[in-house]
Amino acid sequence: MRKILLLITLVSLAGCAYNPVVDTAGRSGTFNEDKAKEITNDLQHCKMIADSNSSFVSNIIYWIESPTAETKHESIYRKCLNNRGHSVLD
Repeated sequence: MRKILLLITLVSLAGCAYNPVVDTAGRSGTFNEDKAKEITNDLQHCKMIADSNSSFVSNIIYWIESPTAETKHESIYRKCLNNRGHSVLD
């Protein structure tokens, strides 16, 4: 029981600490120009979207089912940045 509680605590902390690595010199294949000038604004908006659309329970369920072991928060954050034209490396 103690190990399970520790695992759940670590997973929840890891979900809160996600900081994507964005290639600010590159650009996505769907955009003709780089979007790095909007990176600060996009990071804030995408984090807010991910925070409001994921919960502790959904993060754990998503993490268990995910082949890449990412949380729902990370997935939403990454997709949001990709859709805004940023090249997310991690």
